[in-house]
Amino acid sequence: MADKEFTLEELKQYDGQNGNKAYVAIDGVVYDMTDVKPWAGGKHHGNTAGNDLSDVIIHAPHKKSVLSKLTAVGKLTN
Repeated sequence: MADKEFTLEELKQYDGQNGNKAYVAIDGVVYDMTDVKPWAGGKHHGNTAGNDLSDVIIHAPHKKSVLSKLTAVGKLTN
């Protein structure tokens, strides 16, 4: 995993809109969703990139099983 640290405010810039990369945080790890087809345009099932989705993923059908397939780009800090 990359050593980059993101605050929640910095993470919000990575919303997948207007050419921005699409990043989401889950359990303190920031993942790059930019090239994940279901996240095209920075949105997936009502969720928006640039946010901490730790509380959302536990309700997803796939739960955390998809995380191992994603690229971690950093960590979320307070």
